[in-house]
Amino acid sequence: MVTVQSWSGREARLLRAAMRMSIRDFAAHLGVSDRVISKWEAGGENYCPRPDSQAMLDTALGRATDEIRIRFAEALGGQPETTAPGDGRIGVDSHKFLPVFIGATQAQRLQAEMGTGSGRWLASSSAKVDHPDADTTCTLHVFGCGVAVFHLRQPKTPASLTELAVWRYRSYATDLPWAGTKTRELLGAAPGQQIDPEYILSLYWVTSSPWAAGRELDTALRLLSTPSVLVDRGVPSGADALHPSVEESLLANGFDHPDIVSFGIRGVSTGYAGWSGVAYRAHSSERSLTVDELITCELTVQALWCFSRQIQKRVEDGQDPSTSEEFGWRFLRAALSRLTTARAQETAQHVLMREAIMKTSGLAERLRAAQEALRDSMT
Repeated sequence: MVTVQSWSGREARLLRAAMRMSIRDFAAHLGVSDRVISKWEAGGENYCPRPDSQAMLDTALGRATDEIRIRFAEALGGQPETTAPGDGRIGVDSHKFLPVFIGATQAQRLQAEMGTGSGRWLASSSAKVDHPDADTTCTLHVFGCGVAVFHLRQPKTPASLTELAVWRYRSYATDLPWAGTKTRELLGAAPGQQIDPEYILSLYWVTSSPWAAGRELDTALRLLSTPSVLVDRGVPSGADALHPSVEESLLANGFDHPDIVSFGIRGVSTGYAGWSGVAYRAHSSERSLTVDELITCELTVQALWCFSRQIQKRVEDGQDPSTSEEFGWRFLRAALSRLTTARAQETAQHVLMREAIMKTSGLAERLRAAQEALRDSMT
């Protein structure tokens, strides 16, 4: 049977995920407050619960079913990561997601023209779209609730993390207007009609790196999830590289931020979600998340974020928000439940990924606010 020599906030969170429990349910199961569990998990590997709490966790694990213990052992991993470095280069597939609200009527028209759809609970249709950059692959996803999301895959082999960060900011400055123009073309909108694609979280799928799995790789992925620390954004060009010594110092000494959330599994993957995006490096292709699983989660979050943002804008403009009954407050309630409740078929990695992306995107709060606004508009 798997045992834990010394519990930290990380192991406590993995046990909760393996038990398919929310923070509230896990707290009740242990007989402590929600705040205690949140404190443990926020501290991660650096937080060590008190001896009596360690005993409670030992008891919870000892009384768990075989299925739970197997899931926990898989999530916990075994030995420390020993993945060898790649070919000495940084290789990433950059995935940008540019959502834009187009309305349910236009969305349904585009979906009918595309003719294909996904079988996911948040159904969408997709089609390839030409991009000015020949190395960029663009797929347009259209959701029935009235949101279109441009998904741009752009492979990069930068000489440094700073170079990649600068490219990210400068390329967004051209990709966002391009997505707006393309949306106007697809909708047959007037040239002056305001259509403003947005972005919330990007995704860096790391394919190779000069760092072995461990502290330096952890730091590199944290920097990928928060690239603003490597650039000067107060310049006319929008972003300039800071001196190379900044990146060198951060990699040597480590970098962390309280808003960065880890969802990697020891020996399986390294993954972080920050305020700018998600960075993921798979160490075991058989056991890690796939890029399609990350993309599916991102697309769902982006579409719902944009939809709830549109409702918020109408409220801020002094208007009553309105949607069809199909995409009303009950739709938002169901979406929130699906995104915050563990499913029986999910692995611990899926649960941790979704929780990390939900937390850093702030989507849960937006869904609750939009749901309340729609209910208020009906009274």
